[in-house]
Amino acid sequence: MSDINIKITDREGVVHDVQAPTDMGMNLMELCKAYELPVEGTCGGMAMCASCQIYVHSDHPLPEMTDDEDLMLAEAFHVKDNSRLGCQIQITEALEGLEIEIAPEV
Repeated sequence: MSDINIKITDREGVVHDVQAPTDMGMNLMELCKAYELPVEGTCGGMAMCASCQIYVHSDHPLPEMTDDEDLMLAEAFHVKDNSRLGCQIQITEALEGLEIEIAPEV
């Protein structure tokens, strides 16, 4: 099993250095939930609610944004240029050292 390191800043500004498995098919929303960080993910990872919105602070190659994700972020609150939906980013070895921040609640 190969784990990577990801830095997640929660809504209080606390940085969590977490280990993320690359062999379980997890996405960033599921990783936050596994560490009991405050993302809702109310739609279950279908890019239909934006409650797992994150800000990406590091320069990592990320999967192309889907139309569904783009449309959902167009309707979300607190959106920035570096906003993504955590449920749409699968954890891979390419994300070693990724730095993200959980967006404010709506």
